[in-house]
Amino acid sequence: MASPVSLASFDPEDDDLLVVVIETPKGSRNKYAYDPDERIFSLRKVLPAGMEFPYDFGFVPSTKAGDGDPLDALVLMDEPAFPGCRLTCRPVGIIEGETVDKKDTERNDRIVCVEQGTHSYTHVKHIDDLGKAFEEELKDFFVNYHEIGGASYRVLGVKGPRQAVRQVQACRKTARRHSHS
Repeated sequence: MASPVSLASFDPEDDDLLVVVIETPKGSRNKYAYDPDERIFSLRKVLPAGMEFPYDFGFVPSTKAGDGDPLDALVLMDEPAFPGCRLTCRPVGIIEGETVDKKDTERNDRIVCVEQGTHSYTHVKHIDDLGKAFEEELKDFFVNYHEIGGASYRVLGVKGPRQAVRQVQACRKTARRHSHS
């Protein structure tokens, strides 16, 4: 089995589409993450009762973000996927943020995208199409999620698909630099 972190970042048949590997499905209280050393998806934490992941969460392969992991991605789709599922997605925006853990601050951006075959989100071309309530709910989720782990999260900005693609390209360059060193 190929390592999910080393798959292509963009779909080989359409370079406007991202590849996203799901780690945690929508509706799950369990937070899963891919462990590249063991080459398996592992349970990282369990959210408290009443809290669950509002959307599918995963990463863009062949990228390295500010936190040292692949760039995070949140996927809007009709039904939840499963850990390890490879999706083809259209980027619609980016939530730029940072996590503060004790005295360490690191960037922790999330690409927001729509799964290519979705029916419910076909109209969404830009994160603004989801409305301010969507943005506020996501901000609240990230703040609460990080507080559970003793960290804080601050949203720096919400931008559209062009900035999302720029961030993917920058994180691809970072990953290539680190793989050659």
